[in-house]
Amino acid sequence: MLRLLGSPRRCCDGLTRRETLQAGALAALGGLSLPQLLASESRADYKPGKAKNVILLYLLGGAATQDMYDLKPTGPSETRGEFKPISTSVPGVQICEHLPRMAKWMHKVAVVRSVNHKAGCHNCLPSYTGSGQMMPDQHPRDTDPPSMGSVVEYLRVKEGRSGADVFPDYVYLPNWLGWGQVFRRAGPYGGFLGKRFDALTTECSPYKDKDQPETRAGYPNTVRGVPILPDSTLVSEVTLDRLDDRRSLLQQFDDGVRRVEAGTYDRTRDRAFGLLTSAKARSAFDLSNVDSRVIDRYGRSLFGQSTLIARRLIESGVRFVNVTWDLYWDRVKVDYDAWDTHTRNFPILKDNKLPGFDQTFSALMEDLDARGMLDDTMVVVTSEMGRTPKINASGGRDHWTYCYGSLFAGAGIKGGSVYGASDAQAAYVKDMPVSPADICCTVYDALGIDPHMTVPDKTGRPVPIDQGGRAITNILA
Repeated sequence: MLRLLGSPRRCCDGLTRRETLQAGALAALGGLSLPQLLASESRADYKPGKAKNVILLYLLGGAATQDMYDLKPTGPSETRGEFKPISTSVPGVQICEHLPRMAKWMHKVAVVRSVNHKAGCHNCLPSYTGSGQMMPDQHPRDTDPPSMGSVVEYLRVKEGRSGADVFPDYVYLPNWLGWGQVFRRAGPYGGFLGKRFDALTTECSPYKDKDQPETRAGYPNTVRGVPILPDSTLVSEVTLDRLDDRRSLLQQFDDGVRRVEAGTYDRTRDRAFGLLTSAKARSAFDLSNVDSRVIDRYGRSLFGQSTLIARRLIESGVRFVNVTWDLYWDRVKVDYDAWDTHTRNFPILKDNKLPGFDQTFSALMEDLDARGMLDDTMVVVTSEMGRTPKINASGGRDHWTYCYGSLFAGAGIKGGSVYGASDAQAAYVKDMPVSPADICCTVYDALGIDPHMTVPDKTGRPVPIDQGGRAITNILA
C-alpha cells in the first residue's frame, strides 16, 4: 500500500607517521584530553533503534533523481526527460523503467523527494555531517563536524569496545572520497573529534576492460576492481614473530608520543597491527571463496564488489559501511562523469549508471533479506546534490541543490512510503522540505542514537550532532 507522508595517506586510517607526530605535538599544546573527549551527553531514556547497522551507498557527482524515482512524465519538454515510469511492488509508486529490479523492492523502501540545501554544488560535507555551511573550498578541515560514521565510531570507543583485536565500526569503500580525481573531498571524516575517528578506508586499483577505448566525456566505461585493506598482508620475509619484535621497538620509540596523546595514537597503531593479524578482518575482503554466481549478481564492477564486501563487513560486526560510486578520470581515464551528467545524461544513465546501480542495489537487498539481516540493517542512498530541471544543449543536466531525492530501506524504515514532493518540474520543493541534517538525524534515530546528543569540539564545547536537523519520523517504523 502507498503511504503518502508528510591527498593519499599510507596508513589504514589516513594517518601518516609525520602527521601522527604533529598531532602529538598539538596535543601537548592543549588539545582535548580523553576525559574531555568522553564528556558528551545523551538522554539516558532514548529509545533503542530498530537498525543495528547502516550501509550508505553514495552516488558521487549528484544523481539525477528526477530520472530515477521522481519522474515528471507530464512536465514540459525541456525538463521532463526521456524515461518512462513503471509500476513497482507498491501500488501508486512508480520509478524509472531502467530500474526494474529495484521496482520489486519498493515495499521495503522509503522515497524522500524533497531534499535541498544551499551549501554549494559538490559540497559533500552536508550529506555526511548535516552541516549546511558554505565552504571556501571542498577540502576537509579538522574544524568540520564529524560524519555519521565517525559518530558511530566515537560511540564504540566511548563504550569501551576497543583494542587491537576489535574491528572498527566505520569502514569506507573503495577509496577515500575523491581519490579518483586526486582531490580529497570533505565530509566522511572525524572532523573536530579527531582523525582517530575517521573510517578505516580501503584502497583499490580501478581499471577498465582491455577492449574498451579511452573514455571521452559522456562515454563512460564500467569501472572494474576490488577494494583491499591497506597493508593487510605480511610480505614473505616478515613472520608474525618479527612483526611482534617490530611492534615492541615501535612501542619503545613512541612512548613519549603515547603519553602526550593519552591513548590516541595507541588506538591508531593498534588498529594497523590488528589488521595485519586479524583473520576476521581479512576474510571479509576475501572473495576468492565466494560463489561466482553471487559476485555476478552484485556485478563485477568496483561498485558491485565493494557493496558485496560491505554486506560481508556488516555480517562480521561492522556497524557503518560506506560505498561510494566515485569518479576515476584523473587516475586511470575511466568513468569520466561518475553521476555528474553534464552531457548525454540519458544515454549515460540508460547504458551505464542505472543498470549498474539497479543490479547492485537489488542484489544487496536480496542478500540482506535472505540472510535475515534486513531486519537490522538500514540501506541509505544519497548524493551531495541533484541535477537541474532544465536539460542543457549537450543533453545533460547541470548542478542543482534546490530539490533532489534520497532513499531509505530496510531496518527501521516504513517501506512503501513517500515523503515530500517536488514541483511539476522537479525544480523546487513543493511540500515537506528535508535538509541533509534531517537525513543524518533519521539515520541516527534509526540506530537508536539520540540526534540531539552532543560531542566535544576541540575546545571541549559540547556540539549537537543534529546540526539543527530533525529525524523524518514519518518514514521511521
